[in-house]
Amino acid sequence: MTIVHRVTTADPVRALVDAEPVPFWLDDPARPAPVAALAGEEHCDLVVVGGGYCGLWTALLAKERHPGRDVILIEAREVGWAASGRNGGFCDANLTHGFNNGLARWPDELTELQRLGMENLDGIEETVRRYGIDCDWERTGTINVATRPHETEHLREEAELAKSYGTTYEFLGTDAVRAEVASPTYLAGLRDRDGCALVNPAKLAWGLREACARLGVRIFERTHATGLSRRGASMVVTTGYGRIVARHVVLATNAFPSLLRRARPYVIPVYDYVLVTEPLTQSQQDSLGWHNRQGMGDAANQFHYYRLTPDNRILWGGYDAIYHYGAKLSAELDQRPDTFKVLATNFFDTFPQLEGIRFTHSWGGVIDTCTRFSAFFGTAARGQVAYALGFTGHGVGATRFAAQVMLDRLDGARTSRTELNMVRSKPLPFPPEPVRWLGVELTRRSMARADSNSGKRNLWLQAMDAIGLGFDS
Repeated sequence: MTIVHRVTTADPVRALVDAEPVPFWLDDPARPAPVAALAGEEHCDLVVVGGGYCGLWTALLAKERHPGRDVILIEAREVGWAASGRNGGFCDANLTHGFNNGLARWPDELTELQRLGMENLDGIEETVRRYGIDCDWERTGTINVATRPHETEHLREEAELAKSYGTTYEFLGTDAVRAEVASPTYLAGLRDRDGCALVNPAKLAWGLREACARLGVRIFERTHATGLSRRGASMVVTTGYGRIVARHVVLATNAFPSLLRRARPYVIPVYDYVLVTEPLTQSQQDSLGWHNRQGMGDAANQFHYYRLTPDNRILWGGYDAIYHYGAKLSAELDQRPDTFKVLATNFFDTFPQLEGIRFTHSWGGVIDTCTRFSAFFGTAARGQVAYALGFTGHGVGATRFAAQVMLDRLDGARTSRTELNMVRSKPLPFPPEPVRWLGVELTRRSMARADSNSGKRNLWLQAMDAIGLGFDS
């Protein structure tokens, strides 16, 4: 017997009561069975630690570059179980976490970064087609919407600035943006027609796993890496039941503690949360429009991202970004009712015509965040170890670019990628606790205050801007 809960806009959180506390994408009966863990000692040319997008792309591209290279990929749980299977499915061309963040940090090479980003997105699309990866790929583009007057002017300015860097964004006035997606909160929009694709992120991860296996990558799941050391001219990765001796190592561990202690201060785990609705009825779809199925986001500091799934649900995430003292990681933190209430309230404020719809899934997970809000790169052990971290929520697309950078460096190749200042530089590290937690909380609250104060940045945010730690997505 199905119990139907009545939902009203006066109490939108009642829409949450039946939500399954699991990621929508991973709640799939077609989810592949895990492969066996590594036991004993193995030898290879390259071992990749981490079975998310960054590790999968590295293993795949390593074999494509040199088919004879012996590659092992290990994953502590199952391929795609963490950020790569829990995200919103926005595969974005941008490598710098937004045009404005790139402009603030690397203005002299932003045109090249924009070009490389589009080339990278095209490369992902070509790979999906070549390997027949069934991941519901849709090259829909995006619309970033203004819901406050000051945001309208920011979007107009961004559209004009972008022209100087070889990027075309289309500014949409109130009527034009509401004709695309109907919300009474929209004042303006900024459309990127070709710079983003929507995917089923879990299916993309599983498809990349299959493509890697097809090329001969040896994959071991449920294999937790516990240490990294040198043995003569080789590197050794120790695991729960064995070890791997390799010439080269790639560390692709996202928000989880790196085997390289020196890399740990540069990244913190920030929790992000997501809801998914039941499938829309035809009348609900008609009330929204949304015929072009673009990915959507809003222009606030505390922003939402949202999209239609292939079966016409709405995925609605973002807004809160929660850091726990001491970089705490726990499965219990994947559920946060206070944030889900905020998300549900904001959802119905945005789409009041959807009164009565319910949410079927609610979940959270960690994002690897760094102080410049986009990926950084490094090597260790005399160039035998490479890593990439700090994607800050933009890893669906940027991880393939990162894989190319790491392989360039391991191969000793000097490329247009490795010569970028964005690639050669690193962000400022986070301070130790308790200063770290206090700084993150003060920044988060200051950004929320700026949203409600016509975008005016207080003294704290102005100070962060002055030392290169400001953020404008």
